[in-house]
Order: sequence, then structure tokens, then C-alpha cells
Amino acid sequence: MRPTREHVRKQQGAYFVSTQTARRQPFFRHDRWAKLCEATILHYVGNGYSLHAYVVMPDHLHLLITPNESLEKAVQLIKGGFSFRAKNEFAWKADIWQPGFSDHRIRGEEDWERHLEYIRRNPVKLGLFSPYSYIGFPDVAFPQGLKPRDVDESHHVRAEARTLPICSERVHI
Repeated sequence: MRPTREHVRKQQGAYFVSTQTARRQPFFRHDRWAKLCEATILHYVGNGYSLHAYVVMPDHLHLLITPNESLEKAVQLIKGGFSFRAKNEFAWKADIWQPGFSDHRIRGEEDWERHLEYIRRNPVKLGLFSPYSYIGFPDVAFPQGLKPRDVDESHHVRAEARTLPICSERVHI
């Protein structure tokens, strides 16, 4: 059974997203494919999402985005937009992407920093050229609305648990 995604209201949360090419084919090891993917990602900034960071790897990509509407719509713009352009510009007829994508909602500043670092290190980990060309960090400022690292937990107000009063009378059946 496939888990359902949480519904996100506009500008409510940043996400780390990963998606792979069909059969993990290394389409993006070719400059023209990688440049077109990068151009597609940048094309939808502001209309579909805020882009914080990205890396286009040979057979997958990672994004750190805040969707304007839904996460699904933001990823569809990138994957669908790229597929449309690749089919037109490269006369490509086969599948480009694996269905779906994986995502992780960023929970706080430590989580934010960990995923930025993951994007930074991904090309190095795979032994790709340094500096790597298909990586960007257009807006790495910690997003408003996320829990900052230095929040003092003692100031959080917690809701009291509601309990039913204990009934001292016995019920006879």
C-alpha cells in the first residue's frame, strides 16, 4: 500500500525531493541533457516553487524546494516540462523518468543544513568533476516558518490532554 502524501498549503514547508531517470539511465552525463534539465528547473522558479538548492546527477536529481501549490504539481512541472522539451529538442521517444518521486519535509534548521550538505556532497561522493557544473544554491536562507535550531523548548505551550472523568458508579447489565 502506497503512503499518502501530506497536503501542503501554499508556501507551507520546504521539501527535499529526489527522482530518478527511467531504468537509472545516465541521461544527464551528457552536457546537453544536463543543461536542459537545469534550464527546466530554473524556468519554473517563482511560478511553481521557490528553489533553494538542486543538483542534476547523471541518473537522478535532488531538489530543495518550497512548492507554491502542491509538491506533486511542482515536481510535475520539472519532470513533465523536461520530458516535453527533450522529446522536442532531442527527438526522444522513450521514457525519461521513473514514475513518482521521493520526498522529505524539512522539519527544522538542522534538517535544512543536513539536506543542503547532502546536495553539496552528492557529486563528490560519486567522484564527479569538481567543481561540478550542474548544481545550484539560489536561495539557501533558512525559510520562515520552520523551527530554528536554537528554539528554547521550555517556552512551547502544549495542549493538555483531555480525559474523561472517572465514573465511580458501576454499570449493571
